Amino acid sequence: MKDIPVERWHRAAAARTSRRVFDGRVPAGELLAPLDVVCREFRPFPGARAALVRESPGPVFKGLVGGYGRIKGAPLYAAFIADTGAARGLEAAGYIGEAVVLEATALGLGTCWVSGFFRPGAAAAHVSLKDGERILAVTPVGFAVEDLTFGEKTMKAFTKSTRRKPVDELVLEGTFEESWQRAAVESARLAPSAVNRQPWRFRLGPGAVDLSFDEAGPGTVGAKRLDCGIAMLHLELGARAAGAGGSWEFSDAPGVAVFRSASSPAAAGGSR
Repeated sequence: MKDIPVERWHRAAAARTSRRVFDGRVPAGELLAPLDVVCREFRPFPGARAALVRESPGPVFKGLVGGYGRIKGAPLYAAFIADTGAARGLEAAGYIGEAVVLEATALGLGTCWVSGFFRPGAAAAHVSLKDGERILAVTPVGFAVEDLTFGEKTMKAFTKSTRRKPVDELVLEGTFEESWQRAAVESARLAPSAVNRQPWRFRLGPGAVDLSFDEAGPGTVGAKRLDCGIAMLHLELGARAAGAGGSWEFSDAPGVAVFRSASSPAAAGGSR
């Protein structure tokens, strides 16, 4: 799988919401086939991959205090894996993992990023890890119950998951000189992040959007890099949906990467 299905995933990015309670039905093989293709073949960056696990995820998940946030009824799950020796493994895992989440959303399946409250050892029993690889996060996959449960509503209220920081707070430098830049940033704002901390920050330049993370905000650097990898895909989808092809160039921390439009004089190399 070489090309991003821009329209399909861009629509899914706007529709996606975290779901934690499922009805237990196992999706048919033909429904899972496109998701399996994304897991096996979508490798835009080295150092990360995804695996669709057709095993009960019960032993993998653990809930928060009082059971709030617990994953229930999911028939299978996906694992997002990074090579700990890769320079950009965390960002790559976020980018690839969100591709899996958006494909599942497009297929009508529920998902939920889980990076803290799961048992990596239990997941590793289902996935053949190579030397140096680590499972950074997982997501349940299945048919979510029709209505949000009380526990799901509680979690959404706790994390304020529907609230997004205003653009003025996220853009540290520059102005929107090209329409695709605003579309890209608005799309990145919709990206999920741990406890909705939204660590991404943007700087705008001629034909480019520079993505970095907030050094002063809560969370570890590693978690922020994973979150920013998720935002990278959203940003690229917004840019491409607005007609701007381009490529990524990774940068030094606290920078993450710069997306340069294909028409930018500095556009060269990159991942795509």
